[in-house]
Amino acid sequence: MSEKEQKQNQINIELDEKTAEGIYSNLAIINHSVSEFVVDFISMMPGAPKAKVKSRIVLTPQHAKKFLKALNDNVKRFESAHGTIKDYEQPPIPMNFGPTGEA
Repeated sequence: MSEKEQKQNQINIELDEKTAEGIYSNLAIINHSVSEFVVDFISMMPGAPKAKVKSRIVLTPQHAKKFLKALNDNVKRFESAHGTIKDYEQPPIPMNFGPTGEA
């Protein structure tokens, strides 16, 4: 690929300070429909009866698959450099989203 073609294919990505700080998440809930995947990132604190969705990402099925591949590739590279990531078993978390009501 020529230098001119490379420059045409480059994307200028901006990252403001607030976004660069990131948002901590220790739980992700994934739902999907025929046309999209919805990933909710949640921060749960031990012993707290409530947790809030901190960020929601909506992806097309094609982008969800590309994301899965990219994340898998990065985990493999991380483990090659730092060793196997331990997967600790967690007790199931009871989930209830949104308002609950009685009729």
